[in-house]
Amino acid sequence: MKTFTLPGTSILAPNVVLGMMRIAEKSDDEVRELVRTARDAGIDFVDHADIYGSSLHGCEARFAEAMALSASQRDALTIQTKCGIGRGCFDFSYEHIITSVEGSLEALRTDYIDILLLHRPDALVEPEEVARAFDELAAAGKVRAFGVSNQTPGQIDLLRKHVRQPIVANQLQLSITHAPIIAQGVATNMLAQDQSLTRDGGGIVDYCRLHDITIQAWSPFQAGFFTGVFLGSPDYPELNAVIDRLAAAYDVPPIAIATAWITRHPAQMQVVLGTTSPERVAGAALGSELPLTRPEWYELFQAAGHILP
Repeated sequence: MKTFTLPGTSILAPNVVLGMMRIAEKSDDEVRELVRTARDAGIDFVDHADIYGSSLHGCEARFAEAMALSASQRDALTIQTKCGIGRGCFDFSYEHIITSVEGSLEALRTDYIDILLLHRPDALVEPEEVARAFDELAAAGKVRAFGVSNQTPGQIDLLRKHVRQPIVANQLQLSITHAPIIAQGVATNMLAQDQSLTRDGGGIVDYCRLHDITIQAWSPFQAGFFTGVFLGSPDYPELNAVIDRLAAAYDVPPIAIATAWITRHPAQMQVVLGTTSPERVAGAALGSELPLTRPEWYELFQAAGHILP
């Protein structure tokens, strides 16, 4: 498993992360097996959010109940969670952030959160309020690092004008087939090409690289916005043919190739797995250090439907 020191922190992080979005209905044994499989593969970083589960903080509580971590076991894990999605709205107010973090700490049965991300962007954000919440949480030792999710360069700059702590991560949807944050830059200035349209506020990948913000790729196997996976899908025969050929050549499962397409990018991204299948977690982890060549990476890119001008 490839690891790196997450910029802006002292965290030694793997480039594949275990997402906890779908564990609410899993038994203790199933949760423990999932985490054990991840740990055996070198994944000691878990991703939560206050809204994951059928009730508020549901998946966080399910994780804590199943794992019953000792103090040393807790310290050996990096726990990341998210806040900012309220009832029918997005909410980055001071009150919402503080209340959410307190709920997450209680549900996770821990004294601190390693990384807190602001979830979907709040159009009514008052960055001074965010800064006040971050300062209070950092001073109390309740949150050790801060980041965002699904945010544009401008939105991050607005926060950075007021927030004193470094923004260490930006969690963005990215897969071979859902790759506008990468594909747009390849087709820049191409008239009448939909791929050339900017959907991220202008160069979010380059922005994050310039500012030492780690991109965390969520839904890395989704074809589009929650439209089902592309792996094995009859909707992507050309792409799957290339994936299967490369999987055979590297002697790994196809999911490892899909993972490697993201980890091969020099931005040093993290892949956030959403699966609850231990087998798929183990298979995806094999893509952590898989050295796709440039021709292989671009072949996958084009097979997914993206253009090279």
